[in-house]
Amino acid sequence: MRRFLPLLIFFALAPAANAAPSVVAQANPSAGQAPLDVTLVATGDAVSYRWDLGDRTSAEGAVVHHRYEVGRYTAIVTAVGADGTTATASVVISAIKLSLTGPRVGTYGRRTTFKGQLVPALRHAPVVLYAGDTPVGTVKAGKSGRFRFRVRQTAPATYTARYGSVPSNPVSVPVQPGLDVALPRSSMIGRPLVFRAVVRPAGAGTISLRIWRDGHELAPRTFGGRVSLRLSTSRAGDYVVRIAVVPVGAFAARTSTARSSVYLPFLSLGARGRSVRILERRLADLHYALRGVDGFYASDTYDAVLAFQKVNGIARTGRVGPGLWRRLRTAHVPWPRYRRGHHIEVDKRRQVLFEVNGARVIRVVHASTGATGNTPVGRWHVYSKVPGFLPSGMFFSSFFVRGFAIHGYASVPPYPASHGCVRIPMWVAPSLFASNSYGETVYVY
Repeated sequence: MRRFLPLLIFFALAPAANAAPSVVAQANPSAGQAPLDVTLVATGDAVSYRWDLGDRTSAEGAVVHHRYEVGRYTAIVTAVGADGTTATASVVISAIKLSLTGPRVGTYGRRTTFKGQLVPALRHAPVVLYAGDTPVGTVKAGKSGRFRFRVRQTAPATYTARYGSVPSNPVSVPVQPGLDVALPRSSMIGRPLVFRAVVRPAGAGTISLRIWRDGHELAPRTFGGRVSLRLSTSRAGDYVVRIAVVPVGAFAARTSTARSSVYLPFLSLGARGRSVRILERRLADLHYALRGVDGFYASDTYDAVLAFQKVNGIARTGRVGPGLWRRLRTAHVPWPRYRRGHHIEVDKRRQVLFEVNGARVIRVVHASTGATGNTPVGRWHVYSKVPGFLPSGMFFSSFFVRGFAIHGYASVPPYPASHGCVRIPMWVAPSLFASNSYGETVYVY
């Protein structure tokens, strides 16, 4: 009989690997207005905790109190178990600064711009603007944290912006009354010239006027919230009207200035005086070439009037009448055909030359091109410059193609009269010559 011997098998249980401690990190509060006082708490089964606070500082302990300046930070806690094993957890803290800027003063009924920024940048964060305790608008911050509000103001107020519970600095904006002023820029002798002004809203203030005529102050006047005052046009002269609104209640004071000129209706070569000065000043404002504003209707004023008449389709007489005065009131600086760089344009149809810089005409010059229409159309470049006189009478010549040049000449009629060159008045030729260099582009069309 077989015997069975018992077999005893022993299992040796290996010790379990050391498990990492558990840890959870919390911040209270995790976001708020900078400087932000935060309590950091680590919970778990570790025996010690070390904190990297995210702003180049550190601390130890399960509970840490720390103040954060403006910015976004990640606080990382390292938990250490009894056997030396470690685990980490993190929490993000945002210490927010919300800034707001506004105008020094607003105007009744007009929109005012407020600008601000969230730091750190929180794209698409909703920001609310308050006037006192009343919300007046909501916008979303951009990628850089910047935002902008446009608010119509009707009363003084202190404005703040808010992102959640984070307020901005307050901005107090006083409001000045609205002021509508109407005074024609100019009027002819004997024609009505009426100054009008209205304060808005009604009752927001009274109007005080100081008026100067040709530098001499007239008697000051005081009115209510509305003015209609007729000014004398018995002789040529310049008016300056200073308007001051004396506010009522919480409104702020405001001032304004209006100007007008009374002129003779008809002017021509040889005229002198204030009316000529008014004419020259307006032509200079519109960039028509002149020697200066000197009150003398000399050849330069005559040439500028001719250029203005050409550009605006008025009879080319070189004289000034009521129709030209009316056109001067509403005229604007001519537009160039080409809007890049510094160049010259010659308009054969209108017989004018434009000096252009960028997209703006900086000088309009009376000109005369080829009598037979032979001034070559196209885009050319100045290839030769001859200062002074040539035997043919050409003066300060800039050649742009073959024998064709822009040059001064003794005779520059208001119609095409040259052999093909572009004639300009003698007095303006040296300065135009100096303003363009070799290679200057010349467009002829």
